[in-house]
Amino acid sequence: MFRRFVVLIASSLAVCAAADNVKIVEEIAAKVNGDIITRGELARKRLEAEAEAKRQGLSGPRLQQAVDEYAAHALSDEIDTLLLVQKGKDLNINVDPEVTRRLAEIQVQQKISDPDKFQAFIRENTGMTYEDFKLQMKNQMLTQRVIGQEVARTVNVPEAEAQKFYEEHKSEYMRRESQVFLSQIVISIQGKTPEQVVVAEKKAKDLAARAQKGEKFNELARDNSDDVETATNGGQIGPMSKGLMDKPIEDLVFAQKKGFVSDPIRRPASFLILKVDDRVEAGQASYEEVKGEIQDRLTQTRMQPKVRVYLTSLREDAFLEIKEGYIDSGAAPAKDTRWKDVAQLKPQTTTKEEVAARVKRHLLWVIPAGTVKQTKPKVPPSLAPAKAAAADKASAQPADKPASLAAVAEKK
Repeated sequence: MFRRFVVLIASSLAVCAAADNVKIVEEIAAKVNGDIITRGELARKRLEAEAEAKRQGLSGPRLQQAVDEYAAHALSDEIDTLLLVQKGKDLNINVDPEVTRRLAEIQVQQKISDPDKFQAFIRENTGMTYEDFKLQMKNQMLTQRVIGQEVARTVNVPEAEAQKFYEEHKSEYMRRESQVFLSQIVISIQGKTPEQVVVAEKKAKDLAARAQKGEKFNELARDNSDDVETATNGGQIGPMSKGLMDKPIEDLVFAQKKGFVSDPIRRPASFLILKVDDRVEAGQASYEEVKGEIQDRLTQTRMQPKVRVYLTSLREDAFLEIKEGYIDSGAAPAKDTRWKDVAQLKPQTTTKEEVAARVKRHLLWVIPAGTVKQTKPKVPPSLAPAKAAAADKASAQPADKPASLAAVAEKK
């Protein structure tokens, strides 16, 4: 609704641009079917890209280069997103239950039961309103589902090709040292009283027992772990090599097999439950060990050009206008996306008189000539000054001319 409202404002401004008191508060950069992309949105995306680049440690010329490169494709990326979201709606893909579930998961992880406080938490940590954050999450899920349904399912990597790739890239799958892949559940005791520590320990023991009996560790971590970063990912830490952990923990996990779940381990600020998701030994990794990794790698390589082709086809079928000064780096060849100035478009009906004439011709066609007498039509007082001449002219018409419906009503 907001986007449509902005479109109406922009259209009005285009028609009235000559007025001195008109102030343009936002500029439309592109129209994509029923949606728009504004200059402000692109500016915000640039700031987000700059902040992310800084978090990655970039600065100086490298930072500027990364931001400029992103900005060069920002409009194209926004058009891609809108086209995919619109396609998702056309395909009746509904991700609302997934969005609701994901938001509930975040709320549980943060232990915020009050909805207003949770929305405030989202604003403080993302810089977006709760509704904008929710919409962004929905759009991301929609685009992923569309790509998966329309593109990914068409990509197939034969087993023989994956094996051939493995043989040609064996050196890339040489393990220099043993590694264990771990997941964790963290129950914090930082700042807690002795009584609260006892409660936390009981909770940790209960969770460990449930995991050891077969409950899904990733779900237990997601719903209970106090470490937000890993809880969001089902508790996954990833691969760990020797020398990176405390010796007692290292000795424990490297001595266990895949699937092992530890009892709670007391740490200075928490109780820690660990699961060995997988382990690899030093030396050459076998094809079976890296088969999934190779399949994903080759699938992604094949998907990228297919996704671009698919997005080009969506552009070809779309109503797309781009304002002068903005560039779509993913433009479809031969697609006319020039901006049309609404002020220069000739309206279908130009005057009230033309409309009235069309209505009159229609009435003359349905009323036989000579069936009613000509009577001077009544003119509403509010229109009398403007219509007096027209009314006098109508009363002066010959009697054999067809009468108006107003005259028919007066006679009756």
